[in-house]
Amino acid sequence: MSTAHDATMRDAMRPRGARIQQVIDRACRRIQTADVAPALSALAQEAGYSPSHFQRLFKAIVGLSPKQYAMAHRRGRLGDALRAERSVTDAIYQAGFGASSQAYATASALGMTPSAYRQGAAGEVIRCASAPCSLGTVLVATTERGVCMIEFGEPEQLLPLVTKRFPRAKVAPAHDELASLIQQVVSLVDSPSQGCDLPLDIRGTAFQLRVWNALMHIPAGKTVSYAELASRIGQPAAVRAVAQACARNGLAVAVPCHRVVRASGDASGYRWGDARKRALLDREGSKTAKENAIASAGATE
Repeated sequence: MSTAHDATMRDAMRPRGARIQQVIDRACRRIQTADVAPALSALAQEAGYSPSHFQRLFKAIVGLSPKQYAMAHRRGRLGDALRAERSVTDAIYQAGFGASSQAYATASALGMTPSAYRQGAAGEVIRCASAPCSLGTVLVATTERGVCMIEFGEPEQLLPLVTKRFPRAKVAPAHDELASLIQQVVSLVDSPSQGCDLPLDIRGTAFQLRVWNALMHIPAGKTVSYAELASRIGQPAAVRAVAQACARNGLAVAVPCHRVVRASGDASGYRWGDARKRALLDREGSKTAKENAIASAGATE
């Protein structure tokens, strides 16, 4: 019996969910390694599904369509190339864009044009304001597309975080619309289980976007481990990378990385402090695995 036939038989014997996950993982790797983003029809044919069915499966597991995933991956490569001191033109081709016009046509994926990104967000307007909340001071920063940063901290520490991330952007005063968004964020901090309805300008690599999308699908009142989160995005061996993506989340509460705990149930390891994480979990009524085990043990005594 041929090796190919053996592989086919093994695939047929796997649970359907595991086979689908493997198919989507293979498609993600295909997108990541391709010089030119493969067409949906090609990906679907390789997977053995119709284009429409494959697209639904891909989006259900990854959280993005194949086209969005490819754009996010190229955006990450372009950002890396721009930060590596290459010229804008060299960086565009290095990232897999066939022409500079393609990169500028998808400028919204970077949040700004490649030239502006290369120059530290030169010319982009970032509006920000801070307000007291029950967990200290919270800062909200926005672009034309939506909220791009939500940070907790001491008042004097917050503005430098914006200028560090967007070193050459124009930081402008808050306006009435931002005042309304600030109140929505404060309300979300006080009642995180109410859900987030904020317009978000989320910027990250393709992998980070997968992790953050998975975070936003964790219901309030529930927690998952980093290992479980890694499994949910189809990369169970990437636990450390998942933890790093959580640590790089720049949208506190809106992207609820506070709902991820250690395998032991320990709720430590939050970039804005363990006390804030515990407070958010308490407000949602979340119980970690460790707390559930203690409660179960007490019930049987």
